[in-house]
Amino acid sequence: MDIVRIIIAILLPPLGVFLQVGLGKQFWINILLTLLGYIPGIVHAVWVIARR
Repeated sequence: MDIVRIIIAILLPPLGVFLQVGLGKQFWINILLTLLGYIPGIVHAVWVIARR
């Protein structure tokens, strides 16, 4: 299941984080990073998914 989440995180980083942790602090951080730049959002999303 993590592989699917990582693929989703590459396409839509906030969705990947949402599927992993829900509407928590990490989700909002990822929204902010994705708005500031797509690549930081992807890196953060993959990090959150790999960490758990």
